[in-house]
Amino acid sequence: MNPLNNKITAVFIPVKNIEKARDWYCDLLDKEPHDDFPGGHLYVIELDGLNVVLDSKIHREETILKTPAFHFDTDNIEVAYQYIESKGVELLSDIQFGHFFTFKDLDGNHMMVCKR
Repeated sequence: MNPLNNKITAVFIPVKNIEKARDWYCDLLDKEPHDDFPGGHLYVIELDGLNVVLDSKIHREETILKTPAFHFDTDNIEVAYQYIESKGVELLSDIQFGHFFTFKDLDGNHMMVCKR
């Protein structure tokens, strides 16, 4: 019997400054920030079914995500693109195949938004 559940519940993102990263991601995701930093280097953003865990302890040049490890869902890719662009976020691509685009966070981690 396999003791592992067929479910991923968290993705870790290396960040340089935990408080700046918290503010940036909370603004991007329209989440109210809180001051709970487990271990002093973690910040958990609860999303529907998956938590994004910002981690300043694992941040090094070689740990920065150069390809997206996951994607944020959207029902309207054009509106999502305009939203990210309006935030002044560095876009890495235009909308590709009418389905997805990529961008960078404050620390250079590559992120993706994908139409459901």
